[in-house]
Amino acid sequence: MSGHSKWSSIKHKKGAADAKRGKLFSKLSRAIIVAAREGGPDPAANLALANAVEKARSYSMPKENIERAIARGSGTDSDAQAFETVVYEGYGPNGVALIVEALTDNRNRTASDVRHAFDKNDGNLGGSGAVSWLFERRGVVLVDADKADEDELTLAAAEGGADDVTRDGSTFQVTSAPEALVSVREAIEDAGIEIESAELTMVPKTTIELADESAAKKVLRLVDALEENDDVQDVYANFDIPEQVLEAVAS
Repeated sequence: MSGHSKWSSIKHKKGAADAKRGKLFSKLSRAIIVAAREGGPDPAANLALANAVEKARSYSMPKENIERAIARGSGTDSDAQAFETVVYEGYGPNGVALIVEALTDNRNRTASDVRHAFDKNDGNLGGSGAVSWLFERRGVVLVDADKADEDELTLAAAEGGADDVTRDGSTFQVTSAPEALVSVREAIEDAGIEIESAELTMVPKTTIELADESAAKKVLRLVDALEENDDVQDVYANFDIPEQVLEAVAS
């Protein structure tokens, strides 16, 4: 999956340094609020909340912000009651499959916005189940390959319960079952290895290679348009862009 985890790494770095960090933190808070509302305020007993907190930590969201979001979700805050999870599926340019996860208080508005993004960027919004069969839910930890020894990382990841460690260009990708994400991250950090991100994600079973810069730009333009939407939490795609092409179009 060269180019897929690399894109995740680039997005993470861009997001962490984004001047619109307030917008990013707002999305992360929303996910924590809803997870706490639906499954309770204890991350140890609420996998969705644990994963939402892990993702927030990956983006250096302040501890007090995380705790405040959990408190809001476990209380009677009207904002927490309003949001619901909605998933959209479709195809982008070159037949790339996309899954869009949103948290919204207005289904009609979000559906309209997502459809507009697909239509404007040469995509086609499909129905439920259109592309989800091409993905599987996994825990993924990304580590800068220049900052970690592969053998040490593999040992630590295995102790945490990871299933696999692969090198993707300049990035190590550690995959695990969703419920093992927290323990894998902790094991890697306890080994003194710095991580770039740790989150629950949808990993593509097969990928579509985009070796042409023009094709890559078209797909990434659609991804960016979707991620700019305030209601959209995550966008998953099955593209495979060579690292040198990805760095050229993402710079």
